[in-house]
This record gives sequence, C-alpha cells and structure tokens, in this order.
Amino acid sequence: MAAHVHTRVFEGPIDVLFQLVSEHKLDVYDVPLAEIVDRFLAEIVDRRPLDLETCSEFLLVAALLVELKSRTLLPGPDVVEDDEELAGFEERDRLLARLYELQAYAAAADVFASLIEGAAHTVPRLAGLEERFRDAAPELLAGLTAEQLATSYLLVLAQPAVPSLDLSHVTVEAVTVSEAVAELEERLPSDSPLSFRQLTSHCTTRMQVIVRFLALLELFKRGWVDLDQGTTFGDLQVSWTGRSSADGEGQGGPLREAEEYDG
Repeated sequence: MAAHVHTRVFEGPIDVLFQLVSEHKLDVYDVPLAEIVDRFLAEIVDRRPLDLETCSEFLLVAALLVELKSRTLLPGPDVVEDDEELAGFEERDRLLARLYELQAYAAAADVFASLIEGAAHTVPRLAGLEERFRDAAPELLAGLTAEQLATSYLLVLAQPAVPSLDLSHVTVEAVTVSEAVAELEERLPSDSPLSFRQLTSHCTTRMQVIVRFLALLELFKRGWVDLDQGTTFGDLQVSWTGRSSADGEGQGGPLREAEEYDG
C-alpha cells in the first residue's frame, strides 16, 4: 500500500503525486517536500510494526521528487533564437579577427623595436671623402673603345638563340600499313589459320607489331579475314576468308595508306 501524504495542494498516495508532477499537471514548486517528509516520519514513529515496503516506496518517490525539484531550481541553458545565435557567432568571429590583427601589429612592433635597439649600438660615418682622395677615383671607362661599346650594345639588343633539339642520332624506322596488308594477303591464304603471335614472330620492334595489327583490322573491315579470341587475353586466331591475291581490289576498294610511324 502506497504512503499517503497531506499537503495544501494535494492529498492522497505519494505515487499519484509523482505521476501528477511528471505529467506537468502539478507544479513541483508548490509541493513542500520537507513538510511531506516530516509528516511521514511522524507517522512512522507511531506505526507498529514497521512496514518496510511502504517505507521503501516512499523513499523512492521522495528521492525522485527531490531530483525533479532540484533540476528545476538549478539554472539551465538559455533558450536562444537561431538569428540571435548566428549574430553572436558573427560578433565572435569579428572579435577573433581583430585579436589576430592586434597580434600581428604587436609582432611587427617587436621587430621594429629590436631593429631600433640594434641600430642604437652603431655609429654612422659623418665625414665625407677626404679632399686629397676626391680626384683619385678610378676611371671606369678606361681602356674601353667606341667599337667595344657598340658591340656590347648590339649583344644586349640581340635576340637569344632558340634552343633546338638535335635528333640526327635517332634512327627512324618507316613502316606503312599498306606494306603489312600486302604481306598478310600473300601469307594468309596458304598458311591460315595462324595466331597473331605467329604472324609477328619475325618482328623485331614494337612498331612493326602495331602496324601488322592495324593491317589485320583493315583486312577484317574488308571481310577478308576472321578474328577469334577464345579466352580473355588469349591468342588472337586469324583465318583467311576473302579473295586470293590474284583477284582485283574491287571488293574492299583501294587502301588508304597510313601515315608513316616513327619507331
């Protein structure tokens, strides 16, 4: 059975009082917790035997009410509008920027102060050149002729030479697609099918392999060869399906000779 409390704002079981306070139907400020505890202790003295369950329930609810009331008494965070909060951030950023500027000016002032302090230990030369040394200055143009001066002037105005890269030592290998097509037309009708690896086994440079691959594409476009690759990254099989080299060029038209490739 819950303990009963008697106050000027509520009279009944203490668990009902806690429920009303939790649901904001009763202001915890109006509940005199000290008075409730004093009256409950007075009733406990008169009760015999002591009901531990009722005492435990009263202590639990009373502790919760004390916590709720203490929270409301302590100052909480102020409710600030978004515009006011943003304005506060702007003022803060402005103050920080001014602080950084002041720090920069203070650092510059320290540098000037150290320079001034260092200059205070120096003694400037107040006297000029002695009279006997005024006419002893060296002649800067001594030994320079007008022709040498003109030559120097022309060198300054002359345009710098454009650097050039000498490629005379580079060996250029000229390979055409038309030659590779003629070679494949002569070989494939009798040796087909062949793999691309076999067709390029005699090639010694990468450019020769590339040109023969382009020649295969040209023959495939004409419909004279069939290309097959059974597996991914496998050997490319080439089969001759077109006309013989003795026929004319009427089927595919004249081959546009590719530009020369530099190996």
